[in-house]
Amino acid sequence: MSAPNASPEAAAQLLFPPNVQYNHARLYNIKFLSSCFAGAVAGVLGFTNASGFALFAASTALTAACLYVKCRGRPAKCVPGGVLELVSPGQENMFSFVLVWTLFYGIVHVYD
Repeated sequence: MSAPNASPEAAAQLLFPPNVQYNHARLYNIKFLSSCFAGAVAGVLGFTNASGFALFAASTALTAACLYVKCRGRPAKCVPGGVLELVSPGQENMFSFVLVWTLFYGIVHVYD
């Protein structure tokens, strides 16, 4: 264990790189699937404009909260960046959300 007032650089040196790489890959997959699922829900429900992006924000917050609980309240031990890494939606996830949102909206509401 590190000292309670250790610098962030010293704490980052204690992380084992293969484990960090594995955790980062799993985190990316979870965020990607969450954003795609939220996009599908927004499209099927017919959300437009701000309501769709509000669903994306809520989905990101819920995913971050679940991951925070999974890390037992100490995300800095699992991923470098800590809570900020859990909360950030990522540009590629936002684009995936919009893509799936427009796809499902077009499929379900094509003749409205």
